[in-house]
Amino acid sequence: MTATSIGLLLADDHPVVRAGLRAVLETEPGIVVVAEAATAEDAVARAAEGDIDVVLMDLRFGGGMNGAEATALITARPGAPRVVIVTTYDSDADTLPAIEAGATGYLLKDAPPEELAAAVRTAAAGRTALAPSVAERLLNRLRTPGAALTRRETEVLTLVAEGLSNQAVGQRLHLTEGTVKSHLARVYTKLGVDSRTAAVATATNLGLIRR
Repeated sequence: MTATSIGLLLADDHPVVRAGLRAVLETEPGIVVVAEAATAEDAVARAAEGDIDVVLMDLRFGGGMNGAEATALITARPGAPRVVIVTTYDSDADTLPAIEAGATGYLLKDAPPEELAAAVRTAAAGRTALAPSVAERLLNRLRTPGAALTRRETEVLTLVAEGLSNQAVGQRLHLTEGTVKSHLARVYTKLGVDSRTAAVATATNLGLIRR
């Protein structure tokens, strides 16, 4: 690897996806795939070894740590590599935690090869690379902050959508039942609804949660 090349770490639990990313990116001048990781934990450890400039990170792994958690750990270190999320998910429930965790870019797996390579170079230069659908959603949130759900509100509503009771949601998130009710009340106000069913339907239609 030369001093001017970009060292890549591919972090995804599917070998076929890693092979596809490698095949696309290894043909690009100045981009070198240095390593692969099949778990988020491995990605965090490998990213710390000093020869990685950009991590391409999936959001979902089979078990253990997820991509957003790994991103937060990777980017917290001094001189850390940049992290670009490459995933099939583009709902607020996925994009926002990843971007809050420090991801420099967010692409969808159906992005054309040239877009992927451009995102790697953009991230390596310290600039943000977002898929158009993700960028549009973030802009819409900035334009209408009143309708934006906090991360905790999104977590609560996602569990409600799975059919959990307030008590069960509280147990899962280590909150009191009263706190869960308070979060739901704020969600109802923001979405202009008056029931759990309507809140789930509206939030799903807006892309705020994933079903």
